[in-house]
Formats: sequence, structure tokens, C-alpha cells
Amino acid sequence: MRYKEPYKSIKHTMREFGRQIAASVPYARNWMPVTDSPKDMFWILKQHTTYKNDPPGVELLQSMPSLMDDNYWGIPGAGDCDCFTITAVACAVANHIPVRICIVGNDSQGPSHVYCEMKDNGRWVPFDLVNAFYGETKPYRNKKIIKVNY
Repeated sequence: MRYKEPYKSIKHTMREFGRQIAASVPYARNWMPVTDSPKDMFWILKQHTTYKNDPPGVELLQSMPSLMDDNYWGIPGAGDCDCFTITAVACAVANHIPVRICIVGNDSQGPSHVYCEMKDNGRWVPFDLVNAFYGETKPYRNKKIIKVNY
């Protein structure tokens, strides 16, 4: 489901985030090969995603089906950190891998990035498709963790 709306607040964005994740899980079950390895999942998704900024003044939240098949940009897999996080969380949920969302930034009033962390061998590991490698993310002063319950 494609959803385009002017930015309102982080609370509103996270509520819509949840809607997009829920809409994405059935698609993820069919799209993502069954795996219990977040690292393998990262490399599969990395091959199918391309970073593209949101349009000016819009917080574009794309479900996984939109990101992969009916993309706003007309480029399958094109999106930004929130679109990638929606897809990664949906794939983790579909594969029963514990996952949580991390909202980060250097200013506590205005987060600038979102990614997820997945449990890998008993520890939370960054799963940030904006970065080049599994387990990496940039350092941020502020980090808020949102539990995922599906």
C-alpha cells in the first residue's frame, strides 16, 4: 500500500509505520526465502534496494509490496531509511526473528534516521540497509528503541 502524506509528528509517523509493517508481512512471507540468519537476510535485501530521498516536504512510507513492485519512484526497491526499515521488520517478523526499531539522531527533538536491530546469536545487531555492510550504522547521540509486537 502506497501512502503519501505531509509530515505531522514522529508519533503519527510511527503509527503509520505500524500499518505499513502489518500490510507488508504477508508479502514478506512469500518474497523472502525462509532464513533464521539476519545476516543472510541483509544481503538478500541489500541486492534489491536502492537509496532514494523522499520528495521534498513529504514523509513517504512505502509498504514492502509498494517498495518492490509499485514503487513511488518507478524503480523497484527505491526508498529511504523508513521504507527499508518497514521491509526489514516485515521480513524479520515473517521469519520469526526478534526485531526492534531504532529511531536515532543527534538532536533529541528531531530524529534524522530510522533502522532496525535484529537478534543474531543472542545479541541485538544493527540492520541498517542504508549502510554498506551488515551490523553497521552511523553513531548517533540519541537513540529511542521501539518494540515490535507481531
